[in-house]
Amino acid sequence: MPEKRDPVQRAATGDRDLYDITDWEVRGLLDRAAVAVHNGLLAGSRYAVVTLALLVVFALFAASLGFVFLQRPYIAAYVVLSVLPALGLVAYVWHADATTGEPLHLLAATFVLGFLFAGFAAVLNTAFQQAFALVGVTWMVVFFYLVVGPVEETVKLLAVRLYAYRSDRFDAVVDGAVYGAVAGLGFATIENAIYIGRDVLQTLQATGVDANVAVLQIAAVRTFAGPGHVIYSAFAGYYLGLAKFNPENRGPIVVKGLLVAAFIHATYNTAVSNLHLVYDPLGVPEGFVFIAFVLLYDGFFLSVLVRKLKRYGAAYEESDAARYDEGDTDRKSAVRRVD
Repeated sequence: MPEKRDPVQRAATGDRDLYDITDWEVRGLLDRAAVAVHNGLLAGSRYAVVTLALLVVFALFAASLGFVFLQRPYIAAYVVLSVLPALGLVAYVWHADATTGEPLHLLAATFVLGFLFAGFAAVLNTAFQQAFALVGVTWMVVFFYLVVGPVEETVKLLAVRLYAYRSDRFDAVVDGAVYGAVAGLGFATIENAIYIGRDVLQTLQATGVDANVAVLQIAAVRTFAGPGHVIYSAFAGYYLGLAKFNPENRGPIVVKGLLVAAFIHATYNTAVSNLHLVYDPLGVPEGFVFIAFVLLYDGFFLSVLVRKLKRYGAAYEESDAARYDEGDTDRKSAVRRVD
């Protein structure tokens, strides 16, 4: 879309000074002050969002479940083990990035923001869940597609947009998939911790006995659920990267990525919530059906993501784009590019 210009801008010759008439640039003290205030407000709003996320996470997690982890430190080990498959997927997406390597501080910051922003999703999901309960027997399906999927994928994308996206090192479309995957890992980590902690707490309150069996069961379930967060947000992140380098269509591209990620996410939740329709009539063990479904479902969409990454990698190599890629000190070895 061509840039719109004022009639005076179109008609004026290049030797006329239109400062503060139809053009503007930083010249005087007031201009510099306006820039400083604007930048301060933007930075302040980012810090405010992160601070609010910290408070929300503390209220939802540390205040209610912290003592469970303090009394039983080994439970934290179960949380770490439960996210190892998701971490493996992040490592693969990072490996599949044909461009320069992403700096550790950006990856770490994205992980932390994904971890913290999960609190926003928990608050919104809880608030809307009660309202959707009035819809009837199908309310959970509606809830998954209109709330859970869009909300969770949006907060994970926000974790990328708030910091890494603004960096000059976010210099390729495929970087969006890497940071999206990392944000998904952060989200999955705190979600697993909350599910495991709450399950242990409920078991202790109900029976007063050791909760080792409960921990093992819920940790096993969360181990298979975590990779989905990485896959879904990698899709959304890829389109965020595409949007960064196509500013004229930035909004629709971001929305497309969120729609794809939210739909895949909501469909997963809907299917998992109704697996009893399969294992009850057939008499098949619930765990077997769950594991088989997750492997098939996530495996399919992982293959789609892999093809997308490979297409980018092929275009990168065929066009000899490495000539224009920056950050040579962090460049990955050519043998580690997508096969």
